[in-house]
Amino acid sequence: MPQYLISTYIPADFDPSQVTEETIEAIHALNREMIAAGVRKFACGLSPKAVTVTSQAGGEVIVTDGPYIEAKEYVGGLSILETDNLEEVLAWVRKGAKALPGVVEVREIFFNPAPAED
Repeated sequence: MPQYLISTYIPADFDPSQVTEETIEAIHALNREMIAAGVRKFACGLSPKAVTVTSQAGGEVIVTDGPYIEAKEYVGGLSILETDNLEEVLAWVRKGAKALPGVVEVREIFFNPAPAED
């Protein structure tokens, strides 16, 4: 069954103190619904603080504070959902978009080559 990475993008000027209890409960309710349906495999929020590791020519690695690129948004959370198809995962994402506005990216997870099934 396909799995999908759901990335939720938050504006750089997002103020978490403005998130209401109603919004938090809507997110928790959606997570409970996805767990009950057996589609949610993983979900979490992410801190806006980042450390970037960049490989350089010659094998040198540089570690810096903050994102490597300038961005107006950052990944604020991610989930992994397992559904029958893209249409089903998009139905779940639409429910989430009603709870917390923002941009959501959906990508199918794949392995190349695919692991052998037992």
